[in-house]
Amino acid sequence: MPTHSESDAAIAEILSAHAHLEGPLLPMLHALQEAFGFVPAEAHEPLCKAVKITRAELKGVLSFYHDFRDHPAGKHVLKICRAEACQSVGGTAFAEDLLAKLGLEWHGTSPDGKLTVEPVYCLGMCACAPAVMLDEKLIGRADTARVEKAIAKVSA
Repeated sequence: MPTHSESDAAIAEILSAHAHLEGPLLPMLHALQEAFGFVPAEAHEPLCKAVKITRAELKGVLSFYHDFRDHPAGKHVLKICRAEACQSVGGTAFAEDLLAKLGLEWHGTSPDGKLTVEPVYCLGMCACAPAVMLDEKLIGRADTARVEKAIAKVSA
């Protein structure tokens, strides 16, 4: 784990490296998340100053884009589609059943740190709904058994 001064230096370096871009906010956020695994709270103030926005505006951006996190995710990330096409073929019941079996809530991470579950609003697999994505692997026509098997495979 980096020290506070190492984190501050890394944040300053990331912001400086992207400051020349037109519209640097999203590239800065992506770079921070790449470096830390999430967008650390200590980056908020320098980021706001760098791009001349308020903390409220930054919070709006961070909450709008679901891929930005305020804490580290688990080793594996399971994204479950919540869009209408998936809902229309039982996606809501499927998601509720899967979350219950995993013992997690939305945005939750397993106690062992191996799995984080996140909602997403379309994976582009509408014809194969319901859909999930485990890490970078798409699973169409998902059901609880198939997803649990995929999780077990990556967690082994």
